[in-house]
Amino acid sequence: MQNDLNMWQARWIWGGGAVSPRNEWRCFRKTFFYDNANGSASLKLTADSRYILYVNGVRLGRGPVRSWQSALSYDEYDLTGLLIPGAHNTIAVLVNHYGIPTFQYLRGRGGLLVQLETTGENPQVVLVTDGTWKTAVYEGMNPFTARMSCQLPFVESFDARVQDEAWTGCGYDDSHWESADELGTAGMEPWTGLVPRDIPMLTEEPVYPVRVEELSRVRPRSWGTVLDLRNHFVPNSQHHANNVQFTGYLATVIRTKAATKATIGIPDGGRTSVSISLNGNWLDTSGWYGEMGERYLDVELAAGDTFLLMDLKGTIHGHGFHFGIHSEEAFQLLSPLGASATTPFMGIGPFSSFEEAVEGQTWDPEPAGYLRARGIAGVGDLENFRDWIRPFSREHVSDEDLFGLFVWTPEKTRLAVPHTLQNAVMANTASAIIPVFPGADTEIVIDFGREYSGYVEFEVEAAGGTILDLYGFEYMRNGWRHHTYQLDNTLRYVCREGKQRYSSPIRRGFRYLAVAVRNASGPVRLHRVNLLQSNYPVAQVGRFHSSDPMLNDIWEISRHTTRLCMEDTFVDCPAYEQVFWVGDARNEALVNYYLFGGSEIVKRCLRLVPGSRFQSELYVDQVPSGWNSVIPNWTFFWITACAEYVQFTGDTDFAAEMYPHVRSTLDAYRQRLDEHGLLNMKGWNFLDWAPIDQPRDGTVAHQNMFLAKALDTGAFLADYTDRTGGAELRRQAEELKAAINRRLWREEKQAYVDCIHADGTFSHVFSMQTQVAAFLAGVPDGEKLKRVADMIQSPPAGFVQIGSPFMSFFYHEALAKLDRYDLLFADLRSRYSEMVDEEATTCWETYPKPLEERAHPLELTRSHCHAWSAGPGYFLGRHVLGVRGDSDGWSRVIVEPQIGSLDWARGAVPLPGGGRVDVSWQADKGKRTIRIRVEAPAAVELQVIPPEGYTASVEEVRVSE
Repeated sequence: MQNDLNMWQARWIWGGGAVSPRNEWRCFRKTFFYDNANGSASLKLTADSRYILYVNGVRLGRGPVRSWQSALSYDEYDLTGLLIPGAHNTIAVLVNHYGIPTFQYLRGRGGLLVQLETTGENPQVVLVTDGTWKTAVYEGMNPFTARMSCQLPFVESFDARVQDEAWTGCGYDDSHWESADELGTAGMEPWTGLVPRDIPMLTEEPVYPVRVEELSRVRPRSWGTVLDLRNHFVPNSQHHANNVQFTGYLATVIRTKAATKATIGIPDGGRTSVSISLNGNWLDTSGWYGEMGERYLDVELAAGDTFLLMDLKGTIHGHGFHFGIHSEEAFQLLSPLGASATTPFMGIGPFSSFEEAVEGQTWDPEPAGYLRARGIAGVGDLENFRDWIRPFSREHVSDEDLFGLFVWTPEKTRLAVPHTLQNAVMANTASAIIPVFPGADTEIVIDFGREYSGYVEFEVEAAGGTILDLYGFEYMRNGWRHHTYQLDNTLRYVCREGKQRYSSPIRRGFRYLAVAVRNASGPVRLHRVNLLQSNYPVAQVGRFHSSDPMLNDIWEISRHTTRLCMEDTFVDCPAYEQVFWVGDARNEALVNYYLFGGSEIVKRCLRLVPGSRFQSELYVDQVPSGWNSVIPNWTFFWITACAEYVQFTGDTDFAAEMYPHVRSTLDAYRQRLDEHGLLNMKGWNFLDWAPIDQPRDGTVAHQNMFLAKALDTGAFLADYTDRTGGAELRRQAEELKAAINRRLWREEKQAYVDCIHADGTFSHVFSMQTQVAAFLAGVPDGEKLKRVADMIQSPPAGFVQIGSPFMSFFYHEALAKLDRYDLLFADLRSRYSEMVDEEATTCWETYPKPLEERAHPLELTRSHCHAWSAGPGYFLGRHVLGVRGDSDGWSRVIVEPQIGSLDWARGAVPLPGGGRVDVSWQADKGKRTIRIRVEAPAAVELQVIPPEGYTASVEEVRVSE
C-alpha cells in the first residue's frame, strides 16, 4: 500500500501537556479564510485514537479505521461545496485518545494530523495542523468512567450543561483556548507510516425502535463505583492488554451516623475472588448471593467508622471491578489515608502478580506478606504495611457504576405502558411524556425489533440536571434480562435546560435499550430515539428463499448477523467485543462472499495480520491489538482465507504479496516440531467451546492437522510466485500427515486421539472435532479414511460432539465433501431452529446449554449476535442454490443444486467483479424431474449440473455487460 510521507506538510499536534492521557476528549479547531474560487478541495486527516470531523458545524465523518501505528490509516474527504469561497471557514475535530490499549488499538500518544489541499490542475496545500490551531478539553465528557469491556475503551458520560456543539462552527470565540502543541512531522514515532484508507466510509443509516417494551418505577442501589484494579495493582499493564494476575487488598472506611443494615454488592466482579473483612472480622463468604455474574452480601454496620478490607485475587483482562453499597441510611466513604487523598480507596499490595497471566501458570496467590495483611483490622494497623500501601489515583476510580444501577435495583415495580408512551419510538410524531415519580427513578425499555450496531441518537426536553442513563442489551424474555457481564454497555447524559439533541460518538450494539430518568425536577418529554446503524457498505445482493420456511429464517438471521459484524474489519460480535478475530474472519469472509460479494474488506483484514509479527512470529489471533495472544489454528485459518480470497477474486498479485508472510510464519511453526515430527508447543491451543482435550502445552491433534492443511494451502499460494517453495511446502505437509498417522491414530479406537500431553501421556479423549480436522486436512488414507468418513456421517456416542456453530462450519464442510447434503441440511435445521424458535434475529455464539447446566433457565447463550455462527448464509447459497466458482475470479461458474427435502428454491449469489448469478429450481420428486433457471452475465462461462438421478430442463438467461 502507498506510504508516502513526503506529501505531508502538516505537523502532528496535541495539547494539555500529557503525552497519553487516559480517556481524554479534546477539541481542535481552525478558522481560516478560503479564497479558492471554484471551492474544490480535499482534506486528509488521521488521529490517535479516534476522531469526529466537522466542517462549518456539519459532522462529516469518523475515523480512522483500526490499523497498526507503523501503517496508520488516514481518511480523505472531498470538501467541494462545503467550503465557502471568499469567506471564513472552520475545520473542527473532536479527538478521543484512549490512553490505554484495547483489542483494536495499541497505545500510542495523543495526536491529530490534518492537511487541506485544493484540487485541480495546480493543487496547493492551504491548511495544515500546526501551532496556530486552537485546542481545549471537551469539558462535557467525563474522563473518569469505567471501561466498557477489556476489549473496548470507556463508557460515555456527557454533561450538556457545560458543553454544546457551537465550538464546531464558524463564529465561535476560541480566544480562551490554548494553542496546540506541535509534536513533529508526519512519520514521527509512533506513527512511522501513513497509508490511505483502503475501504469506503461506513454507513450511518437511521433505524427506529418498534415499541416501548416496559415501564417501571425503580429505586436502584444507593452508591456504586468501578475500580481499575488491573492498572492500579499492576501499573505496567496500562501499556498492554494482556491478562494479569495479582493478590492484594482494597481498603476504605464507611462512615454512618447510626447503626444500619447494608448490602455490599459486586454486580459484575469478573474472575476476581473476593472476601470481605469489617473491622478485622472476616465475613462468611457462604452468605454471598446473586444471579449469574452478581454477588451480594448483607451486613450490619455500626454507627461511626467501619474499616472495610477486601481480599482480592485473580485474573483481570481489563474490565473494571464493579462495587457498590446499598443502605436506607445515609453513609459516606472516606480514605483510610485521610482527607488529603483524592479517592476513598487505597490498595495494599500487590503481594504477588504476573503481567501476562495464562491458564495453569504457577504462582503463589498467598505469599507471607499477604497472609500477614489479613490481620489488618483498622487504620491503626496500616503502619506495618506502609511499603505496600498506595492510594487509588483519580483516573482509576469511576464516578458512577452505570451498569450496577441497571442490574442492582432493590425496588422495582412494573407498570402498564400507556399508549401515548409509544410515541417515543415513532419518527416525526408527537413526543412522549415519560412519567416521573417522586423519590424514585423511571425506567423504560425500548425494543428495536432486532439487533443493531452503531450510534445512539435522541432528542429530549427536560429540566437542567435531569439525568438520562441508557443501557443496551441483547435479550429479554418475561421481564428477565440477559445481562452481558463484563460488558458495561451504558451511557449517561445530563440534560441542560430545554429541548436538546444528542448523538453518541461511541459505537455500541444491542437490541433493547433501557432508558432511566433520574434526578428529574420537571416533566421529561422524549421526542425521538434512534440508532445510526453503521457497518461496512454492502448491497444485499445475495438472496435465498425455499419451500422450507425454517431454512429461510435461518438464512435471514445469518445475513443480518454477518452485516452487523462487518465494520472496518470483520468483527466477532457488535456488542461486547467488536474484535477482529483472525480465525473467525475466515468463515465470515466465505459467508460474506455469498451474501454481499464484498472483497475489499476481506483484503484489508488479511493484510492486517502480518503486522503482528513484532508481537509474535506466529502471528496474533486478534489484530491490531494490545493483547499479545496466539491461537495457532487462527493463523492457519488466515492462510486458508488468503487462498480463498485469491480464488474468489482472481487477484494473483495478492497471492504474491501474502506468500512471503505465509511462508515466514509456517517456517516459525515448523521450528516447533518435536522429535516425532509433530507440532508440540505451549499456547492457546484452541478450536472449539467443547470438552475436547486441547491443553496449553503438548501435542494437540487438531492443531497439527490444520497446520498440515496450512502447509498445503501455502503451497497453493506459492504456485503463483515460487514453485520451488510450493513443492517444499507440499513435501512438509505430507511429512506432517505421516507423523500424525504414526503417533495420533489409536488402533483401539480406530480414531485420532485429541492430544499427547506434555508429560508424554496420551489423552483418553476422542472427539468429533479431531476427526473432522483430520478429514478436512487430508490426513487419513486407505482404511483410516473410510473409518473417519463413517464417523463423520455417524458420530460415535462416546466421542465429544460438536460444541459451537463455529465448529459446525467445519463439520458441514466435511459433510459437503462427502456429498452428505441430507445430513448437512438436517443439522442446520436442528441446530439453528433452536435460535429461530426463540425469536432470535441474529445467530448466537453458542448452542444452548442443557437446562440443568444453565445459571438461569433463560441463559441461552453468551453473545446473541456472533458472525462465526452465520455459516448457513454460505452453505445454503453454495449447496441448495448450488453456485460455486470453477476458476480463480469465477470466470467459470458451476450451478449444481442439492435439493434434499426441498421442493423448490430460488435466490442469488454475488459475483466477485460485480453482478450476480440468479438461480431458481423446482423439483418433481415423484417424476424425478427438475426445472432449473440460471441468469448470469454473458461473460461468465456456466455449467449447470442437475442432481443425480434427475432429468433436468435448464433455462440459461444471459445479461449483457
